[in-house]
Amino acid sequence: MKVAVLDITGKDTGRKVELSKDVFGIEPNDHAIYLDVKQYLANQRQGTHKSKERAEIAGSTKKIKKQKGTGTARAGSIKSGVFRGGGRMFGPRPRNYSFKLNKNLKRLARKSALSIQANDKNLVVIEDFNFDTPKTKNFVDVLKALELESKKSLFVLSNENANVYLSSRNLKNSKVVKASEINTYGVLNANKVVVTEGSLEGINTNLSK
Repeated sequence: MKVAVLDITGKDTGRKVELSKDVFGIEPNDHAIYLDVKQYLANQRQGTHKSKERAEIAGSTKKIKKQKGTGTARAGSIKSGVFRGGGRMFGPRPRNYSFKLNKNLKRLARKSALSIQANDKNLVVIEDFNFDTPKTKNFVDVLKALELESKKSLFVLSNENANVYLSSRNLKNSKVVKASEINTYGVLNANKVVVTEGSLEGINTNLSK
């Protein structure tokens, strides 16, 4: 698959690049995508939820009524979960939601996500670019030139670029990552995936192993 290379003003440079069929042209595996996205979202959870159980509630330990003869169920503590103000029964406890996936499956999921975006014409290739200083306006100008100012976008750079990253940090609909930081959720969550020309080699190397 050949894709035209644009500059940061949105104009066609007259050059085209060949996208690897092994990365951008595979048959998407929906189950691999599901598992990788599920793991990504699970890893975002802090797991610090906690409710107080009966042993943690402040209250009297006195038996609240006699054992027999009341005609109602026996009860030994006002802190029981059946009473108002008592502890919560089977409440949430702190836990770790993360789970393991093997590398080959994660690699397949990322290739599937990129193939979906490429097949839907949502993949844009641009020339490598840089800013002299971090400035949000410079990045906004690039978004306007590519007609992405009102869309979610993911920019993939070949290497870490502090000026470009800092220029995009204030924009909630745009995210800048390195080729080695691509994840399935980020690719599919974007309306457009903007890949720099220099990052293609890194993407192919990381996902073709």
